[in-house]
Amino acid sequence: MTTSIRHIAKLAGTSVSSVSRVLNNSGYASPELRERVEAAIRTLNYTPSKGARMLRGAPSRMIGLMLPSIEVPFFGILAHAIEQELFQHGYQTLICSTAENMDHEVRYISMLLAQRVDGVIVASAFGSIEHFGVLRDAGIPIIAIDRELSGIADDAVMADHEEGGRLMARHLIDLGHRAIAIVGAPAHSQPIQLRLQGITAEMAKDGIAPATVAMAEEHSFAETYRLARELLASRPEVTAIIGTTDVSAIAAIHAIQDRGFSVPGDYSVVGFDDLPEAAYVFPRLTTVAQPIRDVGQQAARLLEALIEEHQTGDESRQGAIVKVPVTLIERDSTGPVRN
Repeated sequence: MTTSIRHIAKLAGTSVSSVSRVLNNSGYASPELRERVEAAIRTLNYTPSKGARMLRGAPSRMIGLMLPSIEVPFFGILAHAIEQELFQHGYQTLICSTAENMDHEVRYISMLLAQRVDGVIVASAFGSIEHFGVLRDAGIPIIAIDRELSGIADDAVMADHEEGGRLMARHLIDLGHRAIAIVGAPAHSQPIQLRLQGITAEMAKDGIAPATVAMAEEHSFAETYRLARELLASRPEVTAIIGTTDVSAIAAIHAIQDRGFSVPGDYSVVGFDDLPEAAYVFPRLTTVAQPIRDVGQQAARLLEALIEEHQTGDESRQGAIVKVPVTLIERDSTGPVRN
């Protein structure tokens, strides 16, 4: 197993950022802390990489892009938009697909340091983000994308997920639906939690609550299809299903049709993302469109500006959370509540 600074921090009983300060000889580290870290380094036979030792020469013109999974269509489109925008301005992109695995994130961080990247764009799959502190301590500009990274990245670019949740719920309520179920994944995702907040807040305005909320840990068609099948069998009063992503909504449509029901005749279904598949599935999916490419391009441009500020020593600009507006695209998968 490759030794990382996370292992050193655990053995030394301190934080990743504290280990970084000792390795980089940057910032204050007490003699007692330095001794503990150095002892852990000796025990684990750890050799700091050139990146971890901060041997940062001329700009590398390389950017790290860390995403939970490029198998997920949303992140594939996002990665392409970011890579193309950066390429036009002379940057190469190192794409890190972490498989929503904490150890993968930590190892990729070490790799990005060793490659002397000029900046990082990241959508972390986890609420615990201390391991990103080593990038911040190394002075590498960081942009959070699709979710916030409080305490690590002052800048973030994302769709207005909560407003999107409100739009989904309001559309179904206006069609007369009251027994509305939610199917989605991944349950731990910050954007998904924001969408759920928007959905429940909008439903509460009409004195109703979700009939059921079925969330999978893994964001896959198979898992959300299974949840939708179970929901249809156990909650006959439901007349509409909100998919927290287009993949979840399309899985729900397949589950409904496989049980011999129709969309939107028996059930209305709405999704979130407006992936290309949303316009091709039958019936065509009503969905909240988030401008994925625009989110990616804005994040890339913001990072380029941060890199320039970092290289010139300009620290006057305040961080910003950019929320990109979303819109409801009405297609064929939603209709009035059945009699």
